[in-house]
Amino acid sequence: MQSKLLRGTFILTVGMIISKILGLFYVIPFYHIVGASGTALYQYSYVPYTIFISIATAGVPLAVSKFVSKYNSIGEYAVGRKLFKSGALIMLLTGFVSFLILYFSAPFFADMMFSSKDQVKTNVNDITTVIRSVSFALIVVPFMSLNRGYFQGHESMGPSAASQLVEQIVRIIFTLVGAYVVVKFLKGSIVSAVSVATFAAFIGAIGGLITLFWYQYKRKPYMDELLKQDKGTMDISLKEIYKEIILYAAPFVFVGINNPLFQAIDQFTFFRAMGDTSFARNAFSILNFESQKIVIIPVSLATGFSLALVPSITKAFVEFNRKALDRQLDQAFQILLYLTLPASLGISLLAEPIYTVFYEHSTLGIDVLRVYAPVGILFALYLVTAAILQGINEQRFTVLTLLVGLLIKLALNIPLIKMLGTQGAVLATALGYMAAISINLFVIRKFADYNFRFVFRRSALIVIFSGLMWLGTEIVYKFLLLFLSPASKLQGLIIIFISAGVGAVIYFYLGMKSGLINKLFGDRVDRLKQKLRLRF
Repeated sequence: MQSKLLRGTFILTVGMIISKILGLFYVIPFYHIVGASGTALYQYSYVPYTIFISIATAGVPLAVSKFVSKYNSIGEYAVGRKLFKSGALIMLLTGFVSFLILYFSAPFFADMMFSSKDQVKTNVNDITTVIRSVSFALIVVPFMSLNRGYFQGHESMGPSAASQLVEQIVRIIFTLVGAYVVVKFLKGSIVSAVSVATFAAFIGAIGGLITLFWYQYKRKPYMDELLKQDKGTMDISLKEIYKEIILYAAPFVFVGINNPLFQAIDQFTFFRAMGDTSFARNAFSILNFESQKIVIIPVSLATGFSLALVPSITKAFVEFNRKALDRQLDQAFQILLYLTLPASLGISLLAEPIYTVFYEHSTLGIDVLRVYAPVGILFALYLVTAAILQGINEQRFTVLTLLVGLLIKLALNIPLIKMLGTQGAVLATALGYMAAISINLFVIRKFADYNFRFVFRRSALIVIFSGLMWLGTEIVYKFLLLFLSPASKLQGLIIIFISAGVGAVIYFYLGMKSGLINKLFGDRVDRLKQKLRLRF
């Protein structure tokens, strides 16, 4: 049973990581199709959409899976089926209502971004168009989330992972092909190209939903057989069912909308601080789309590994197993730091060739990415600490951390942007996240009775290793700059490959030599060393 659960968690984690990686790297060709103005327009629509979709679906798969798994474990299979049947109708209804709200409120969201009524009306009209294009996805995504949760409740993670991948692949293909055809063949406007690209969210969701329907068809005999084994001793009303679902899902709504709300603050305050100029629009695109896409690359990997430990944390906490709980928390924080710190520092160090390879050689883009990259550590730490709060049943504090972080961001964003330019928005984000994380850590310390002393000691070792990696990488990087230019895409790619490769070897060697990797990842490292015939 335990091995099946771990296998399922691994499948879901790998699926999530692959899906996110695909979602990150498509921005390279997309940027070259629509340019900086197009990516800025794209991001204008995605921030309100992400907030709506997070409220509508955040926590739904987990809440439904937790509910179904709970009642399946006691043989009450009909209860989960009852939730699924009624939930399907409710999710379709709420999805359609969410679509209508976002569609008709699009002019309001577009207008909020500009401080002066005298500014060009075309901007508002363009943003309204792309917001309305992406809003169609809201019709499908909530219903799809319910289906994913129902499969997960039966400890079947493959359908969720497969549907995520199909959704992402279909969305990316439609985005790139659609935008390219509009721009190159139809000679359409950038607004039309971006509208097609945002509508791809709806097409991708249809692809993911069809995948889930296929799995439902294949597994219907098994599901029906389970229903025949139903004990039928419990008759739970729909009111009680949805009360329980809301209690499960609510904390994840706040975690899910945290980053979109931070981006929304940038979206609604940036032009008030910078003015509506071509420079400001370019700077906003760099901040909220181009740099952000690169920064969350290490975040996706680290949180995938760390969040896989959360079920074990929950189990240890419920069973009052102090030793196991401390061990799991130690491992979660260490894996997070071990994977995120060197990657974030490496992106910061190699910001010039990385930004050039992804997009173009831009002084502002490079400067923003260099400052923004370390903030990725805070993104990852917030997600993991919030998940741990759920594991120790103190998820109510996620509301507090969300509000504190947002208030700090909102209060400081305009003053810091006026003082430091685009980097001021990055600093405001960092300060908001630091405040939220500090509260999360305090809650973990208090309610899990967790002592951070060991993590602090191990973190110091990871910082030292990262510093040595930074030094080695910088020496190689400076040497390569003597005869290679980071302003060239091809030469920049060579610089990244060699410099990052040297840094990775240094970091991997130090981790192996010290035994740190073995302590974090266990027997899997020994098997890897045997396959690679490494001796340390």
